[in-house]
Amino acid sequence: MNGAQWDYLTESSKVANKVAGTLIWTVIAMIIAIAAGIMVYFMFVKDKKEVSKKLQTLKDLLDFKVMLIEPLLKVLYIISTIFVILLSFGLISTSFVSFLMCLIFGPISIRICYELVLIRVMTWKNTQDIRESVKPKMTKKEKKDEEEK
Repeated sequence: MNGAQWDYLTESSKVANKVAGTLIWTVIAMIIAIAAGIMVYFMFVKDKKEVSKKLQTLKDLLDFKVMLIEPLLKVLYIISTIFVILLSFGLISTSFVSFLMCLIFGPISIRICYELVLIRVMTWKNTQDIRESVKPKMTKKEKKDEEEK
């Protein structure tokens, strides 16, 4: 065995023992994650009772009523644009034309790409607004139950 330390007593290598330990931990982590995920789902997402303001923020986040992608995309857009502008200055020594092309068309192409991604987010937001403004219709069973009360 080249490079692997072989344990003649247990007839295994230390690498194999480490891989086995990692595999066992992976299975344990998966079981814990499934149990915790189910517990969090029933405690926060599915539960309809009122919670404190701090927990309401967490509940909205877990229920995807609040999206993190929009502010994240805005920050990534700014970082990418600054990076391309600074990168273009490195092209001055190579070619002045490539410097100008990168300086002008780099931020424009980044803006177009991010706007295309943000269109999806805006569609989601508008759909949410429409859903909240439209009153849900009652089913026949709900009407019957309400009349009996």
